[in-house]
Amino acid sequence: MALEDHIRDIPDFPKPGIVFKDVTPLFLDAAALREAVDALVAYGRERSADYVVSAEARGFVLGAAVAVELSGGFILARKPGKLPREVTSVEYALEYGVDALEVHADAIPEGSRVLVHDDLLATGGTASALCGLVERAGGVVAGCAFVIELAFLGGRRQLEGYDVHSLISYRSE
Repeated sequence: MALEDHIRDIPDFPKPGIVFKDVTPLFLDAAALREAVDALVAYGRERSADYVVSAEARGFVLGAAVAVELSGGFILARKPGKLPREVTSVEYALEYGVDALEVHADAIPEGSRVLVHDDLLATGGTASALCGLVERAGGVVAGCAFVIELAFLGGRRQLEGYDVHSLISYRSE
């Protein structure tokens, strides 16, 4: 199945000149959704992942499904102030400022292998922050898995030293 057939281009979103890659049509098609989950799970198994960590919000959709299929745990990475217990956090640079992600301080057992997942790899800031969270908490980044990679934005450079896998790669805008 050609998963890219289930990605919709939305011109000029969220601002003029940007072509947004909309993954929601893939989520709506049961066969495409199953194919994406199976492919991410196969990669997670190759990397011997014990857990999956994803950033809110779209990363949660497939991240939890992949964790279930791996018989592993799912770790929620949230924006600051959204988790009720002690947290581990990491800040990362955005185009115009700084953002942060947090996980519960006890979410990642020492030495556990964690698959970093998000729906999209663009500039690599979020994924790099997730890798930092995993390592700060004592885990090992087993690999980084994405549905879509905007290769022309160079996000892999932010993830040097990590194994990176994407199901769909766009080489140009």
